Amino acid sequence: MRRFLEQKGCRILAQNYRVPGGEIDLIAVEGDEILFVEVKARRAGAMVSGYEAITRRKQQFLARAAMRYCTEHVIDLQPRFDAAAVCISEGQVLDIDYLENAFDLSGYDIFF
Repeated sequence: MRRFLEQKGCRILAQNYRVPGGEIDLIAVEGDEILFVEVKARRAGAMVSGYEAITRRKQQFLARAAMRYCTEHVIDLQPRFDAAAVCISEGQVLDIDYLENAFDLSGYDIFF
């Protein structure tokens, strides 16, 4: 996934960024935006999409971790929450479905 973002022209800032109560798979910069990317891998033929695993609760954890990252690193970029559903088979990536602006923070009590 990291290579995928780099090929899109993104600069990777962090991978597997962890804080109590949250983790962000990838943090990258693209233009004037900081991307917080949640990656969900599923086996080929899975009944449930990786996107379905990004519940409202998971979004809250991502938002908290993103806020912490921006505070610790004094980030002055527009935040964007993206998601990637990765289809794998026998350890090989078959497909990457990438969704920009997968969710926003409207309706949350978390602010940047």
